[in-house]
Parts: sequence; C-alpha cells; structure tokens
Amino acid sequence: MSEKKATGLQREVTDGGAEVATLTLAHPPLNLFDRQMLDALIVDIAELSARPPRAVLLRAEGKVVSGGVDVHMFDGLDVDQGVDLWRTLFARIIHPLEALPCPVVFAAHGLTLTAAFEIALACDIVLAAPQAKFGLVETVVGLTPSMGGPQRLAERAGSGRARELVMTGDLYDAATMAAWGVVNAVHDDVDAAATAMVRKFADGPTVAHAATKKIIEAWRSGGVAHADSITPEASGALFDTEDLRGAVRSFLDVGPGKASYAGR
Repeated sequence: MSEKKATGLQREVTDGGAEVATLTLAHPPLNLFDRQMLDALIVDIAELSARPPRAVLLRAEGKVVSGGVDVHMFDGLDVDQGVDLWRTLFARIIHPLEALPCPVVFAAHGLTLTAAFEIALACDIVLAAPQAKFGLVETVVGLTPSMGGPQRLAERAGSGRARELVMTGDLYDAATMAAWGVVNAVHDDVDAAATAMVRKFADGPTVAHAATKKIIEAWRSGGVAHADSITPEASGALFDTEDLRGAVRSFLDVGPGKASYAGR
C-alpha cells in the first residue's frame, strides 16, 4: 500500500464563481515536518503556482497545527547539506507561497511550531484560535529558524520581539501574537472565520489584490522609495482589467459596494 499523502489540496468554487484552494496539513499525529510532509508541500505549492486560484486557505487537521520539524531531518547533515536544505525550502516553499498572485490566509487552531509558524509568516493573513500557541523553538537543538521566520517576524513585530521569541524559544499565545501584530485576528471558530475571509477575497478584485502584494513586496525589498517607483505601473495596469472597468461603471450607475468581479 502507498503511504497516505501528508497534505491535501482541494479546490472549490464560491457562489460567485470564484475558485478557492484549501491546502491542509494532514500528517498525524503531530503534523511533523519530515521529508514526506515537505515533499507533499512542494508538490502542492507547485500546483498552486502553475494554476493559481483566486484565494488560498492554509490550515491543518488534528489537535495541533504542527509539533515542528522531525529532528531526524537534521541528524548527520554536514554544512553543505544544511545550506542546500534551506535553499531548497526557500526556493520551493516559502518564496513560491509568497509569490502567489492571490490572497493567502493561514488558520492556526492550536500549537504552531517552527516550520509551520515560518510558513504562516509567509502568508498574507494569519488568523488564530484563542488556544493557539506559537513558537520558534529551534534553539532546543542548537539551531536558528531558517525558513525565514526571524526576518518575517521582525517585519511584523519588530526586531526586538523577533530576537526575544527566537532566543528564548518560548511559546506565545494567540492574544500576545495579535498584540504584537503577528496574528491579524483571533476567532473562537478560526476555521469558519478563515473560510469566510478566503471566500470574500476570492470573490473580490483578484488582479488588484495581486498588485497590492507586488507593491508591498517592493517595499519589503527596497523600502518606500522602491515601492513608489513600481506603483504607477502596478496600479496603472489595472485600468486594462474587466474588474476595474466594471466596478467603476457599477459605482457610477448604482453606487459603491454593488460590483461583482470575475478575477480578470
């Protein structure tokens, strides 16, 4: 018998005709990031990149989101192998996830450690349940988080908070993460809230959302001046979309909030 795939990728269509993809970590009992999980994620993210939906939900099954990385992954690696591992995970998971031309929402319902937390930080929006806890605990094996967690945490919460969270290796609750600006919102039923948000995004102006991501990415890489330099082209291109033309006409004819979008 073949092993059950460690992730699941499902595509659905909203009532408005927009495609939503849900990528689920499903590798019991702890959704550990071992080779099977990483390989499954690489395949799923490649599929999403090749055929992007209009919004993505990233979630997990089970009691926890993830107990972290299977430490067997690190046993016996030499320097070159360690470098290759991190380069591969950036190139095939983190960077393609960030580059998806649509909103990506991460739903954390429970414990979210190491790689799972770093993947959450690569998403556009992070939602959490009140009982969720987050940690970058790599110091327990003498390592630092190496899938982009420290820098993306610093971007959201500030460099001092990032140093604290990584160097202490402590767990932080959802309320603290929300206060720090790492988690966007806390919901009692985080799956329902995340699903509603993703469907709302999917029914929205997809090309405009992609332009927003492009402008923010320019700020991340080069600051306000660089973002300003690419904004005219990124925004100007929207005038050639069906969505903008239709929404402008709808606004003028019947007022705001009545437009529908096709993602074109």
